[in-house]
Amino acid sequence: MVEQKNHMNMKSLLKVFSICCFVALAISCGNADDDVNFDLNLGSLGEGKPVDECLNLGENDLVLSIQDQYTTLPGKVSIFFKVSDTQGKPVPGLSASQFTIYEQGRNDDCFNTISTSESLARISPNSQIFNNNTLLVLDLSNSVLSSSLSQLKTATISFINNVMPAVADESFKMAIYWFDGEDELHLLNDLTTSKNELTAAVEGIDENISNDPSTDLYGAVIKSVNIAEDLLASSNSNEIIGAASVVVFTDGTDQASRYTEASALKKVNEANPNISFFTIGLGGEIDTQVLTDIGKTFSVFAGNEEELETTFNDISLRVSEQANSFYLFEYCSPKRDGSGENNLAIQVIDGSRQGAVQTKFDAKGFTGGCE
Repeated sequence: MVEQKNHMNMKSLLKVFSICCFVALAISCGNADDDVNFDLNLGSLGEGKPVDECLNLGENDLVLSIQDQYTTLPGKVSIFFKVSDTQGKPVPGLSASQFTIYEQGRNDDCFNTISTSESLARISPNSQIFNNNTLLVLDLSNSVLSSSLSQLKTATISFINNVMPAVADESFKMAIYWFDGEDELHLLNDLTTSKNELTAAVEGIDENISNDPSTDLYGAVIKSVNIAEDLLASSNSNEIIGAASVVVFTDGTDQASRYTEASALKKVNEANPNISFFTIGLGGEIDTQVLTDIGKTFSVFAGNEEELETTFNDISLRVSEQANSFYLFEYCSPKRDGSGENNLAIQVIDGSRQGAVQTKFDAKGFTGGCE
């Protein structure tokens, strides 16, 4: 199987409300491996650009951020992208029937609609080009172990069930860590695709797990960021696009005073932009402002142990939405070898909202049929 990868460099595209400022798109042709960028293109059109006005699609309510694209002989075009609204909120759960494909060849004044059924358009598994890892970091200091361990275990298991796919997928993994007063982020369960493995690890937690009653919250945050960045670097080295979510639970403030608040927040704010940060706070001893700053993607707070499962479920929804808003859309193009470089536009419609993005592909070597 011969595969061509046409990776494109991009300049940032700033959106003010729904109005796009157009930027030039630099295209690198052929298999230029040196041009490959495995960073996510969040909050912009990524490697794409706004669609030609001849399509008259109107203003975008949704943003399609192209992360990668490639062609596979005899005639398949694959586009990997993230869908969000204009405020950056992820849009999960889209199906192939909600997308419309438009192609423009050298003889076309505007774009022609390509039938999604005739072109065998589909949303495909993306495990070969994308990794999404969730790090769940639990405060198991004395205050938690002595008063809310049972509720925490129930809430954590609910979180696992909500975030992990119903069918194990190599694209989505979770690891669980815990912290107390020690200068160590303890591993409860390493990265895995198995819900059962994660659940068993949580069920095995008891009140004797910790020997240090203090709380090293800032140290746990710093170490979590380091682990997440190492995971992204590993994905990058394997030519896989990576994203990560760090979810921190605590029922109090940092008591160990080993690291400063400033150092923890600096670590979060300077972290790889492909890392999302979530926090869950419990009880009246937490510092909501600090947890909001650490959980810059989203934070929730439970007033008591009975509210824990609800707050964990709230966060799990946000984490799941992030992970499931990435799509590998593939279709068989009617273009054939000799047609050269063709313009491609993809539109998505979700209820009353629509969005579209434009890019290009080279049909060199394309023949009839598709795998």
